[in-house]
This record gives sequence, C-alpha cells and structure tokens, in this order.
Amino acid sequence: MIQAVEASGGSVARVFRWAALPASLIDEPDRPVLLRDQFRLLTCAAREIGDDALPARLSVDSGLQGLGPLGLRVAAAPTLRHAIERAHALTPKLLQTATWTGLTVRGPLAQYGYAVTELIGIGRQENEILALGYLLGVVRHFMGPSWQPTRAIVTGGALPGRLAIEAVLGCPITLGPHAGLIFPVDLLDAINPGPLSDLEPDEAAPIPNPVDWAACLTELLRAGEPSGPPKLDRLCDRLGLTRRTLQRRLEAQGTSFAKIRGQVLITRAEALLRTPGLPIGEIAYQLGYSDPAHFSRAFRQASGRSPRAAARTLP
Repeated sequence: MIQAVEASGGSVARVFRWAALPASLIDEPDRPVLLRDQFRLLTCAAREIGDDALPARLSVDSGLQGLGPLGLRVAAAPTLRHAIERAHALTPKLLQTATWTGLTVRGPLAQYGYAVTELIGIGRQENEILALGYLLGVVRHFMGPSWQPTRAIVTGGALPGRLAIEAVLGCPITLGPHAGLIFPVDLLDAINPGPLSDLEPDEAAPIPNPVDWAACLTELLRAGEPSGPPKLDRLCDRLGLTRRTLQRRLEAQGTSFAKIRGQVLITRAEALLRTPGLPIGEIAYQLGYSDPAHFSRAFRQASGRSPRAAARTLP
C-alpha cells in the first residue's frame, strides 16, 4: 500500500494522519494491526490517490505469495477444493482472526466466500475487494494466471469505481449479501500444477489471541498514537469496546489500563534511555509527550524513579 501511494505521488504521512494512526507503523511492517485500523488505512489510501480499484490492484499484484506463510501452505494443497479448505482452517491462525473464508456449493456453481466476523462499518467494502484479489490468486494457482471467475460479489448498496475494479479482477461484479467469487463447481477438482517450490514456509508472526485483551492493548500502546500519549477512550474506540467493557475484561485478566500503560512506557523509555547522548526532551517527544516534565512525571509514576536515575542503572 505504501509503495502504491508513493508511486502515485500521494502522501503516506497524510494517509496515516487521516486514519488517525501513528506513522511509526511504516517502519514496523510486522507489527500486528487491528482489522478496523487496516480498514481505515486502506480506505484513506484509496482516497489519497483517487483510485477506487486500489484494494484490488494490491491483492491481484501480490497474488498468492502476498498471503505469506498461509499462501505457501495453500499452494501445496493437492486440489483447489483442498486449498480452499486449508485456507478456511488456517486463516484465523496465520493471517487474521476476525475474518472467514470458505466454500459454498449451489448446483453447478461454487462460491469461494469471504466475510468479516467483526462489526466494522468503515472500509468493509474496500477490504472485501482486497480479499477478492487474494481469493483470485488462490484459484489462479490451480487454473492459470489468465483464469477469470464467472462473477464476483461484494456487499453493500453501491460500488464506487465498479468498472475499474471489474477490469482489475477480470469479471463482472454484483452486489449481494455475501462477498466471494463464483465459478463452475467442477473446477474444485483441479489438480495442483506445482506448488511454490522455490519458497520455504517460515514461521508466521504470532497473532494476539482475540480474547487476550491485555495483549491487544499492549500492542496498541507499543505502537503509540499520532498525537500525544494514548488515551483510553481513543483505544476503546479502536477496539470497538466501551470503556467499562474493556476495564472489566482487563480486570478478569488481573490487570488494568494503568498497569499496562506503565509497563509499556517503562519498556519504550528504557530503550531510548540507553541511547548515548539522547536528551530527555527528545525522548519525551518521541514518546508523544508535549514536554519533558510530563514524561518524567509519568515515568516516575510507572517505575518509581526518575528517567535520569533509571538511565544511570541501565546496562
């Protein structure tokens, strides 16, 4: 996405600012990102460069290899049917816990479907279009790079940029209750012409357990916010929870927002305090504080000592 925005002359910084996400995520591509944050980024990127078909271009150009370890395992399945079943089983483990892919057969037609299991509104359609490109990559691994589905389905009441998206996906698009690709059912028996043997499967980056709210909150705090220290209400909005609901779930895990925020602050601050010659003011700025005094007070509350005292004892 970043490369596409830059190649089109857009501003990546503006995309992250519109999405209300820290630009530091650009330098950490392997950090887990909430699905609703991914939705906003994709929507803002398409808006920045004026390309409704951007999601389709990204996934079609990436193909099966764009799915990383999941793609490697799917590409090794003996038939297309087995590949779709394998993707269904592994997607929550290796790619995204809040999405579903699966197969539906109705008479002579099969639907390779995709759905988001969280209640997310903004960017849902763009995410579906992105997913359709990846589903297309799965089928094309078995049917060849020029294969085209009978049609594609996207949810919603209207589809901006329909003609451009159809041109990228190579098929007509209709609106319906469930997103997916439609094709003749007999294609499910297509034999794998040869897995991606030039790539070795590697370990997937761990995805935080969807019920481990402490781990999810820790990841968000580690990433930071685009302006100032993270606020609880803003984080609750990103998680799709009320303040009280998040507090109850953290209490059930024996922790709290204040404890997690303090632990993350200590970890991030100590990493910067180890940098020779880095002023306290610069450390405060990098951590999102408006002045050194606010940072020093927050660090002392979390660790029981001042930043300068901590710096003298760090290895």
